Amino acid sequence: MRLLTTLHRWLGATMGLILIVTGLSGSALVWESWWIGVPGARAPVTGSVASLARSVDIARDHHPGLTRITFASEDIGLHQAAYLDGSGAYIDQSGNIAASWSSIWQRPELWLFDLHHYLFAGRFGEILVGTAGLICIFFVVSGIILWWRTRRTFSFRLWPRRLTRSAIVRQHRDMGLLLAPLLLLATITGAAMIFPQLSRAITAPWPDRMAHPQSSPRRIAHDDWAALLTEARRTFPQAEIRRLQYSAGNGAAATLRLRQPFEWTPNGRTYLKVDRSGTVKIEAPDGSLDKQAISEKFYPIHAAKVGGWVWKAVVTCAGLGLVMLGALATFSFWLRAPTRTI
Repeated sequence: MRLLTTLHRWLGATMGLILIVTGLSGSALVWESWWIGVPGARAPVTGSVASLARSVDIARDHHPGLTRITFASEDIGLHQAAYLDGSGAYIDQSGNIAASWSSIWQRPELWLFDLHHYLFAGRFGEILVGTAGLICIFFVVSGIILWWRTRRTFSFRLWPRRLTRSAIVRQHRDMGLLLAPLLLLATITGAAMIFPQLSRAITAPWPDRMAHPQSSPRRIAHDDWAALLTEARRTFPQAEIRRLQYSAGNGAAATLRLRQPFEWTPNGRTYLKVDRSGTVKIEAPDGSLDKQAISEKFYPIHAAKVGGWVWKAVVTCAGLGLVMLGALATFSFWLRAPTRTI
């Protein structure tokens, strides 16, 4: 137990800052659609093929090097265009440029996303965040083990009675137990998106059904967006048209992503890929509960993209709880004089 206590304390003291940063930024991103503050952000979605095709043309004319356009959704009623040089724009559903930027630093939701996922450090930062997630899983498990010895003294407190080390340890221990299920869910889903090995381990009990691409009998010019959107609507009439991507790196000139009703991922896992010869290949899940169906739920659960405002509130509690646990633990370890703990 002494070794477990030492590991728990020292890892918490060294990783506390990362947990605070990810908890705060993640909690803010959960409510992004509520505070984004761009005209048209809360407009109802129309989603007509003609309107979407016009938005693509507007995005291409606005700036060279369009890499993708994510279409408006119930979450945010704006189309978002992204360009090769890192710039971007929001386009309202009437075809007007609602906002534009030359770097992520000009949009708080973009730099917050980069901070939460990459710590402004690219792939290295992503690995660091994922490692912190794995360590947080250890915190939860070891914390439950350490709590068991003192379970009879359990008391619910949102804040320590005093800012002494012993009072902080008690509050940290009991609050950590209450938040344990949420913290496990948040950290496991987050780490699984970064480390494929963890994702494969989680989805191992489910069958691995390989999707076999099908070719559409229709041929479409690779730059005829209206025809591609029309084909998508015809093939999947119940699906949401979510994103158009260019130069997918798989031989396709463009890839159109759709979200079928049973899919949880905001941008869907249903693809129409058109190459420069006009051939359209379709890759679509069928709703079976397989490895892909399980893994595609990690992000929407982690980012509260399902479950409405209730799940947003739950995920926010987990994020802010992580901030409190990390901040008080770090404060008591580094700034408070050690005293005898109970």
